[in-house]
Amino acid sequence: MDLFRAHVLVCGGTGCTSSGSGELMKRFDKLLHENLLEKEVKVVKTGCFGLCEAGPVVIVYPEGTFYAHVKPEDVDLIVKEHLVKGRPVKHLIYAGDKADVATSLNQIGFYGKQKRVALRNCGVIDPENIDEYIAFNGYEALGKVLTEMSPADVIDVIKKSGLRGRGGGGFPTGLKWEFAYKQPKGQKYVACNADEGDPGAFMDRSVLEGDPHAVLEAMAIAGYAIGASEGWIYVRAEYPIAVKRLNIAIAQAREYGLLGDNIFGTDFSFDIQIRLGAGAFVCGEETALMASIEGKRGEPRSRPPFPAVKGLFESPTILNNVETYANIAQIILNGWEWFAAMGTEKSRGTKVFALGGKINNTGLVEIPMGTPLRDIIFDIGGGIPGGKKYKAVQTGGPSGGCIPASLIDTPIEYDSLIAIGSMMGSGGMIVMDEDNCMVDIARFFLDFTVDESCGKCVPCRVGTHRMLEILERIVEGKGEEGDIEKLESLAKTIKATALCGLGQTAPNPVLSTLKYFRDEYEAHIFDKKCPAGQCLALLQYKITDKCVGCTRCAKNCPVGCITGKVKEMHDIDQSRCIKCGLCQSNCRFSAIIRE
Repeated sequence: MDLFRAHVLVCGGTGCTSSGSGELMKRFDKLLHENLLEKEVKVVKTGCFGLCEAGPVVIVYPEGTFYAHVKPEDVDLIVKEHLVKGRPVKHLIYAGDKADVATSLNQIGFYGKQKRVALRNCGVIDPENIDEYIAFNGYEALGKVLTEMSPADVIDVIKKSGLRGRGGGGFPTGLKWEFAYKQPKGQKYVACNADEGDPGAFMDRSVLEGDPHAVLEAMAIAGYAIGASEGWIYVRAEYPIAVKRLNIAIAQAREYGLLGDNIFGTDFSFDIQIRLGAGAFVCGEETALMASIEGKRGEPRSRPPFPAVKGLFESPTILNNVETYANIAQIILNGWEWFAAMGTEKSRGTKVFALGGKINNTGLVEIPMGTPLRDIIFDIGGGIPGGKKYKAVQTGGPSGGCIPASLIDTPIEYDSLIAIGSMMGSGGMIVMDEDNCMVDIARFFLDFTVDESCGKCVPCRVGTHRMLEILERIVEGKGEEGDIEKLESLAKTIKATALCGLGQTAPNPVLSTLKYFRDEYEAHIFDKKCPAGQCLALLQYKITDKCVGCTRCAKNCPVGCITGKVKEMHDIDQSRCIKCGLCQSNCRFSAIIRE
């Protein structure tokens, strides 16, 4: 076994890859070769470290130096100063960390209040090397269940842990497995939902890119628990890195005898296939996903029968998402008590969120259930950029709702989110500041849902379209008295009558913004104003008495709608103004306001 005095970990997740981390890898390899350090220093391509805002990220161990925003030209300095002379390059170290070096991620403020369970190996191991996964206790849980536990024992442990599904409504995982286990012996299936279609969500993608074997091992454990020999992973084709690493991981697991026949010398056989999705949001719904795997149109069906009784190919099937599976092996190895000790009474363990929008530290965070929203936004997320005022956060994507600033101390768990009109969903968390228009936010999410509706049921196909038409009129300044009541009526009808969970939750963004930001709707409809100043149809640029008549605004107006003489106050013709804002940005005297 080769021993190295230093390891250089380079983020190979989608975000850092798009920012050029591949070039960093090549540069490190070239310079290590030129400096005869190839046998002393190992460069490792990992998955996402979580702190996407700082990418591309490079961490040098054993010191644990966390380098952020690394460019190819910075590699020369890191090799010359740090790897050759042993002196960390201070000006490249992550600015949010007060210390020069950190021996673990938890010593960096962003990670301080996190608890990494599902993300435990992301950014730590090479996801394309099964030996590294095994070195971190990989496949030990599978070996344990096959040699020491019965299927009933496995299900009992998962039930006692309190693990709930991390992909939507939070159904108890162990109970779902038990339903399938109790079905008559015969062909059964284990399925993984890696479709992840919510805007702003990339939790599952990052786990697949950084720790694919965790999902394969968990699916094999699930197969043993319910009596299944086949597994399916439904992953969207827009995740090329995740798909590539999954294929590599499956091939490696087969080569090592960890997938296939007679695993660990037992009579248990299990294998996994991948099915690529075409990016249809509705295929995140379990019955639509299974229809798509079967080669049919991705549409939901009525339930019962539930998939645990009649799922893939008419056979009993369990379906969990990537993050749910990422917890399984750790529960088996550490015991259900360990997992149940984290979180709250009804929401055990941790939850991964994709933190985005108006937030300083964008990226992936994993926190114990019950962590107050305030801690996530300000302690982990670093607060709002530019000194702006925090306004709201959208959780659960198009199926969730907006949580206002007044509820910032809400503990993040399944029941508390439902109680205030939102939901956990898969884990998207989009932060908004004072410049966001909540009516337009609701319109954005509903527009997404309308586009993604499969069209099978009338409430979703027609009802959401009617709601969107009303919202579009409102943001265009054409709202009418009674529109709010129409939105509420339509929303309640759709929730009560839509065929699947996606249609039933589609009105949530509208209902939550109506509940907490009703005054903004009223301002749009009755005052014909957008309080946040975002809806173009309701905006006006006005020249105040601060104008000195320098003519700079008139010269820069692309449509010539500003008139006035030199050294005299100018005027804007509102009927011709296209509201581009160039007049305001070019005014040197702050004489032009937007309202």
